[in-house]
Amino acid sequence: MKALLIYSGGLDSTTLLYEYKDSIALAVSFYYGSKHNGREIACAVENCQRLGIKHMVIPLDFMGQYFKSSLLQGGGDIPEGSYADENMKSTVVPFRNGIMLAIAAGLAESYGLDTIMMANHSGDHAIYPDCRPEFVDAFAKAVEAGTYEGIQLVSPYCNITKRDIALRGKALGVDYSLTYSCYKGGEMHCGKCGTCTERKEALEGFDPTEYEE
Repeated sequence: MKALLIYSGGLDSTTLLYEYKDSIALAVSFYYGSKHNGREIACAVENCQRLGIKHMVIPLDFMGQYFKSSLLQGGGDIPEGSYADENMKSTVVPFRNGIMLAIAAGLAESYGLDTIMMANHSGDHAIYPDCRPEFVDAFAKAVEAGTYEGIQLVSPYCNITKRDIALRGKALGVDYSLTYSCYKGGEMHCGKCGTCTERKEALEGFDPTEYEE
């Protein structure tokens, strides 16, 4: 397998980077104007340098300019609470993964790679439609049908929890201080937004993160 990883620099995709480091030929981060994009990508750069994996940043400025989401700069306040809360839907960036996967398919074919990897997990399913198994399955069929070499889309963590992912990373020796999650994008994790709450639960017992609270 010669894979392209869609790599944010967060906990999940960093674990995937380390777990499949011998198969990943290219890691791609997308700058789409989220409040935490810059801090995430800085972590992505660091981890790829440590592993000697080629890393690319693709700008998607139009998403920050035209799309509506509290996750985007200028998009309103990030809600606090858990992902189960209704107000967390405001953090959805419409069809974000679909756009990124389409670009990844073109890149993979351009660079002679046979696989695209993404790090969505079961905790994403409640509020993010483009992280659900039915979306991944449908897009995988589209990518395979739409590329000469039948590129495969794989999602190894789709049906496991973020805690499961973190435990895998712990076993692999992943340094989670070199990952970033907070949707507010501050110097320190806020500790209160949905993704901080989920990060705390995932890393309980071995969490190196400094939280504001």
